[in-house]
Formats: sequence, C-alpha cells, structure tokens
Amino acid sequence: SALTLLLVLTLVLVLTWAPAGMAQEAHTVAEAVSAEEFAPAALTGDFVSAIVIDAQTGQVLVATNARERRQPASMLKMMTELVILDMVDDGDLKLDESVKVSARASRMGGSQVYLKHGEEFTVEELLMALTIHSANDAAVALAEHAAGSVEAFVDLMNMKAVSLGMSDTEFHSVHGLPPGHGQKPDLTTASDLALLGQALVQHPQALGWASVKTAPFRDGKFILTNPNKLVGKYRGLDGIKTGYTAPAGFCVTASAVQKGKRLISVVMGCSTDNARATETTRLLTYGFNAYVEVTVVPAANTPACVLVGIRGGKVAEAALNFGSELKVMVPRNLENRIAIENELPEKVEAPLPAGAEVGEAVIKLGGEELGRVPLVLAENVEKGHWWHRLLNKK
Repeated sequence: SALTLLLVLTLVLVLTWAPAGMAQEAHTVAEAVSAEEFAPAALTGDFVSAIVIDAQTGQVLVATNARERRQPASMLKMMTELVILDMVDDGDLKLDESVKVSARASRMGGSQVYLKHGEEFTVEELLMALTIHSANDAAVALAEHAAGSVEAFVDLMNMKAVSLGMSDTEFHSVHGLPPGHGQKPDLTTASDLALLGQALVQHPQALGWASVKTAPFRDGKFILTNPNKLVGKYRGLDGIKTGYTAPAGFCVTASAVQKGKRLISVVMGCSTDNARATETTRLLTYGFNAYVEVTVVPAANTPACVLVGIRGGKVAEAALNFGSELKVMVPRNLENRIAIENELPEKVEAPLPAGAEVGEAVIKLGGEELGRVPLVLAENVEKGHWWHRLLNKK
C-alpha cells in the first residue's frame, strides 16, 4: 500500500542521511604550535646562504638566505650530470657508448682531466671525471655529445630546472665557471640547489661516484681526486658536489644518511675550503639531532575517516583509507602536536570503485604544511536503486 511504501522510504532516509557539510570537517586536533616553534632554523656561520632539507619529502629544516641568488660554481655540474643520467635512463644514451673529444672541449681551463682533441672515452668515464674531479672539459664533451652543442644542452638544463621547480635559477654554461666578456653568469639559490640534489640522489650511480676519494682515469695514467673533504670522514656522507670560484666562494651541496634518513645540505659563499667542510658538518649534524622522524601514516590502506554526502548510491557514506604512507621530520618534543586536516568534497556521485581518490589528508604543524596523503575509498560504492537515488540526492 501507499502507507507501507512511505514507511519504507522514511526508514531508508533515517538510516542513510548525513549532513553534507560534515565531509570537509573531519580532522584530528593537536595542541597549537606557534609558527616560531616550528619555523626552519635560521643558523648563521661562515657562509652567505645555506639550507638543509629532508631528501624524501623536501621539508626544509634549516634556511638562511636560502632564496638569495648567487653563482653556483661547479655545483652547477650536478645539473649537467642529472640531464645525462636521465638521458641514459630514457635510453637516449648508453654509459658504454663512445664520446669523441672536440677541439672546444680540449681547450677548457680550470679543473680538468686534460682531454685531447680526438680522444675517445665512454659516457661513464666522462661522468666519473665530471663528478669526482669536477672536470670542465668532461662537462663540455658530454654536453656536445648528448645535445649536439653546448648551447643546446644548456637549454635542456634550463628545461629540467623548470620541471624541478627551480624558479630562481638560470644556467648559461655546463661547468659553472665565471662568465667571460659579454656572457651572463649562472645564477641559482641554495633552495634551488637542494631541489637539484634531491633529484640527483635518485640515481645510485651519482652517489657511487661522488662518495669515492680517488679513481683511475685514462688507464690509470691520471688519478681523479675528489675535493670534498668530508668524503670518508662524515658518517653517512655520500656526495654530492663542491664548487669554488672567486665570485661564488667555497660551496658544497652535500648528502648524508643516518639511521635510514637522508638529508641534503647546501652552503654557498664560505670563505675557505675548511669553512665549507666545517659548516656542512654543523648543518647536517644539527638536522639529524634537532629533528626526529615521525610516522604519520604507517602504510597504505590504513583507515582514515568517513566520506559523507554520497549521491545516488546504496549508501550515503563510506569509509576512507589513506592512499600511501607518510613520514615527516619535526623538531624534537613536537612529535605529538601534528594535526591532520581532511580535504573532501561535500558531495560525490555514485558509483565509485574501491581505491578511487576522493580527497586528501593534509598534515600540518604550526600552520605549516608537512605533506599530503590521498584519501581513497575502502570499498566499492554501488549505484543505488531509484529510492536510494531519490533519498541521497541532496
């Protein structure tokens, strides 16, 4: 009868209705943390600019004048190396393919391995000379071989910088030497170099080469020597690249792993080689000691919250899981003051498959965003019958 149908519809409405606006408000509340408590440390020392980041998340732990544009000297060669290694990964180059040295490459000054016009070396041999010995002639030879000319390769470097978010960077060379008459200087920042280092450490070969003190070249007739004094001395250090010119001062982008956590540091404008090593040691040690890693989400598919406001489904709400794990670095003693805010739509349309991403969990501390994790459906949300669609249409 009509009365029976009305009672059934009323019961369904009571069981499935939930306020749509609740979807955006699910969050965990933690004791407030001031911005000052959580702000990256602005340490001072014998450098012009510096930064320390968590290599996995990019989270900034230390920042001093980190957005000040300066010449990078040979730290620029990290981009030369990255572009070459990416081309190898993409199949455009092979590590064992032969590179013939041009007259231009043989005339390079500064740090070099004294390549001769017409000599041939493999891509890998020249990458080792570039990475370990900071060889300018190897940089030019690789660039010409990979892109046809130095100028075309520089274009690839700048394109890669844009893709990495290096917004304050412009490259005009493949080696980082001071510009000649009428040339523009290479310019970047400690912050941008940290992003570059973060990308480069994804290549195991780069760290393998950067972490050795010496290596033979030209059948052992020449010994590649690493100018990074911290190699073999600072625990867990495995790279990445030093640099020095008069305009740039002594610089280094360093990478180290301790207790499974990798940090990347950059110092620019140090007054001496010793200061470069000392300040890097101090910054990395501060990062490892002053911060602690917190597991916010232990694994993908961990239960997260409930999605409400489902339209046209058999149900009006559904369980959500975190779509991935997440670990963050926070200052010691602030581990229990992390907040999770869920960003969810007020309404979604059924049907939806299990695993569908419907929002994000934003992890914050002191108003600063530490990371984001997708929120995904734990189970299928099936399309409802006509009475479900009628009742869930809000």
